[in-house]
Amino acid sequence: MHTASTLARVTALAVGIAGALAFSNADAAAFQLKENSAKGLGRAFAGSTSAWDDASVVATNPASMRLLNGRQFQADLSAISFSAKMEDVYNARNAGATGAGTGTPISGGNGGDAGMIAPVPAAYFHVPFGENDNMHFGLSLTAPFGFKTDYDKGWVGRYHGTTTDLKAIDLGAAFSYDVNPYVSFGASVFVEHLTIELGNALDMGAVVSGGAQDKAEAQLRQLVANPTAAQIRAARGQGAQQAAALGFYPGSADGSVTIEGDNNAFGYVLGTTLSPSENTNIAFSYRSKVEHKITGGKADFTVPGNVAAALGQPASGLFVDTSGKATVTLPASLTMSVTHRINDRWTVMGDVSRTAWATAFDKVTVDFASNQPDNTLVFGYRDTTFGSIGTEYKLSDTVTLRGGVAYDETPTTYGHRDVRVPDVTRKWLSFGLGWTPKENTEFNFGYTHLFTNEPAINATSATGNVLQGKYKVGGDILAASINYKF
Repeated sequence: MHTASTLARVTALAVGIAGALAFSNADAAAFQLKENSAKGLGRAFAGSTSAWDDASVVATNPASMRLLNGRQFQADLSAISFSAKMEDVYNARNAGATGAGTGTPISGGNGGDAGMIAPVPAAYFHVPFGENDNMHFGLSLTAPFGFKTDYDKGWVGRYHGTTTDLKAIDLGAAFSYDVNPYVSFGASVFVEHLTIELGNALDMGAVVSGGAQDKAEAQLRQLVANPTAAQIRAARGQGAQQAAALGFYPGSADGSVTIEGDNNAFGYVLGTTLSPSENTNIAFSYRSKVEHKITGGKADFTVPGNVAAALGQPASGLFVDTSGKATVTLPASLTMSVTHRINDRWTVMGDVSRTAWATAFDKVTVDFASNQPDNTLVFGYRDTTFGSIGTEYKLSDTVTLRGGVAYDETPTTYGHRDVRVPDVTRKWLSFGLGWTPKENTEFNFGYTHLFTNEPAINATSATGNVLQGKYKVGGDILAASINYKF
């Protein structure tokens, strides 16, 4: 009953690890997180690596540590509220008897709101040293990538995804050297801890039916050297009828799978900051890609008893709990940041960054320890650009107002969009407030609203379950920080 095509179908169902990574509910492109500074959020991260007195540069561009005023500690906490609701389902159907995708509708609701409110913490430490404090050392703790979504278990898109949870946490150490008050170079190394957990339902009725169709086609080819397309359709139809007689047809029996994995890997950041004048900073920084080789992953399956008997479990090695490995690469990025102080009250800034999604998420290969063969999934991600402009106005000696706008491009396209959360290009509108009650203590607050279109999806699962519809997505971000100089 289990031919090569059946095994390929089984593998694609079980993979999950790559499919979960492809789509997210993070506020930046795909599952990238920019939330590392309340001060930066208030100006839409314009001047993110070139503005004065924001300790987040310890992680994003160590060369800009010369723009920090003495020894200091900064702690930030952002709260991302993201909503993703499939409000219009055009089509949700199971594969037909011959796999043509014209079968019965999939039961279930729209999944509810798959988004959530997620906290994103960050912390930084900076100390200058050396002659005239021309060298700097810093430590950082950030979360550059992450997302979590959770649909109702029985929703119409359950074969595409139910639960997705990814977290990447970086612990970094940075050093920089000031050539003079106008030129500095810096670098940091960080260790990144990645954890992944995801789940989805499995259309086991379609798997058994597909296996019966594969077996019927194989028997036909043993009898007929070059069967016609009509003969193949007839044979597969007979196989589907035989499976249906036993109660197996698309949508007749659901199983589930949960996949988990984690890994530690290293990356680095390089940067330089140039100041043509005492009122202007131009910063360039590069964050490396990080390659995570997950070797201790595990997949836990739940399979109905009648399906297990039909598949010959556990001897078949199909849909049995197993370990696995995969390489997941988080993308590199390049940023140019400019800040110019017009006068004692007004400062303007801008940022442009490019993220190399195409090379990182072109494809992912998953290797299972069981009889399920390796599988390569192609994502077709494209590189993205983030651009922002912002301003600060010093209202008084203790209060600073901020604002900014941004354009954040998605790496996904209609042909590669999925329910793991339908990513979409978004526009930012940001506001912020800084308060310095004491010379050595500063509080900052930032708020951003994300404006998005309604992304449509047209997804087909490995077992031919089709889901077409349109989402309503939205997001808001609120952040606060404290900076203490000592």
